[in-house]
Amino acid sequence: MQAPKITIGAALLFAAGCTAPIMETRGPVNETGNLPEAVLNLAAPGQDLSSARLRPEDGCYWYEHSGPVETTLVPLRSAGGNPICTARSA
Repeated sequence: MQAPKITIGAALLFAAGCTAPIMETRGPVNETGNLPEAVLNLAAPGQDLSSARLRPEDGCYWYEHSGPVETTLVPLRSAGGNPICTARSA
């Protein structure tokens, strides 16, 4: 019965990599384009980091995607496709 424990451990390690620790910022993080270095390093290419911001409602980073009809807020994602969020305190 070692396989379920290993699977759970691997899943926890994978999930832990989905958060961006916020240690120091260059100002208020909810301002547009003002991202911590850790978030800049995690973000996948092709996203508008100049419009990205932390939304306090969900603790995740979002950016503005300008489509052919409208501009929409879209979750900022890591290279693996996971949304970049801050760790929530218990």
